[in-house]
Amino acid sequence: MPAISRKGQLMPESPIRKLVPYAEDAKLRGIDVIHLNIGQPDIKTPKQALDAVKNNTIEVLAYSRTEGSETYRKKLSDYYEKQQIQVTHNDILVTTGGSEALSFAMGSIADAQDEIIIPEPFYANYNGFATAMGIKVTPVLSRIENNFALPPIEEFEKLITNKTRAILICNPGNPTGYLYTKIEIQKLALLVKKYNLFLVADEVYREFTYDGKEHYSILQEKGLEEHAIVIDSVSKRYSMCGARIGCLVSKNKEVIKTALKFAQARLSPPTYAQIASEAALETPPEYFKEVIEEYVERRDLLITELNKIEGVIVGRPHGAFYCIAQLPIADADHFAQWLLEKYDLNGETVMVAPAAGFYATEGMGKNQIRIAYVLKKERLKKAVQILKEALKTYRAL
Repeated sequence: MPAISRKGQLMPESPIRKLVPYAEDAKLRGIDVIHLNIGQPDIKTPKQALDAVKNNTIEVLAYSRTEGSETYRKKLSDYYEKQQIQVTHNDILVTTGGSEALSFAMGSIADAQDEIIIPEPFYANYNGFATAMGIKVTPVLSRIENNFALPPIEEFEKLITNKTRAILICNPGNPTGYLYTKIEIQKLALLVKKYNLFLVADEVYREFTYDGKEHYSILQEKGLEEHAIVIDSVSKRYSMCGARIGCLVSKNKEVIKTALKFAQARLSPPTYAQIASEAALETPPEYFKEVIEEYVERRDLLITELNKIEGVIVGRPHGAFYCIAQLPIADADHFAQWLLEKYDLNGETVMVAPAAGFYATEGMGKNQIRIAYVLKKERLKKAVQILKEALKTYRAL
């Protein structure tokens, strides 16, 4: 049989999706599976985005421009200005989801065997994008004990080599929900300027910040213009995961010019999804006010209920809609599979994402899970109750 590529063999499985077959089997057995594993919001997509597609009179669904439609990019520029981010439409490249933006960014700034430093735990697909590009991920550990705050700059500095090309952060963070402070961003800015590196920030959860805290974009930091690359997306902001529209934003003209070449190889982003995304930019502020209030209530309920479980340690997120919980068990992968294969409470069980897949360091996160609080509060409360009872049964095995 012909051999599979080494790159293909090294591509990591998604810790979020690898348990899907077990969940499907549980559902076939009549078990109600409560999904805590995936960040698919249940918030309604803004009506104006859906109407823009429904009411469109396009007769030929043609290619769009490689860099995305000019009207959409100009409206994006206006959106960023409202966020105190000064960019023009020429600083923006529309992509097929934030995932493609990140792949283009990696391909534009790093060659095979080059290195990118990422605080762990991090969004698991960063590993996949890096592997596809032949790039080495160098992790720097953030800890649940201090709520996954930015590791000391000295820890980053120890890891910088002549192969290091960038530092990548997610702000607010997936899977931790940590929101980097302005001071932490400024520390990173000084570091990347000192070593002439790029600072890449995945800012797709920008709107979702809590407790009176505000998001500070790397594009707001003066003097970082040639170093800063932002990854963005409509997926979570407007509950439009299926649209697959993101963008890469940078004032570094060489980065945009290079990323455009990668974009030309895939022709163009989807037309209808751009139409919906452009209309979504007209979403009134009240939408986000209501959504944020809902997520705060869900977060508070989730954290309160998890803290009632003996032996559980949980980080408190100040952004996004995820948290990491450390469980009083040895192997969260085994526990997550057991929940789906062998456990139910009155015909119900839960599906969680084992956190080991969000770390690059072997052995880290083995007793942790990521929870996405994108469910109604009653469902969340029930899920934690099931988790509590399941832990009692599992630990007694």
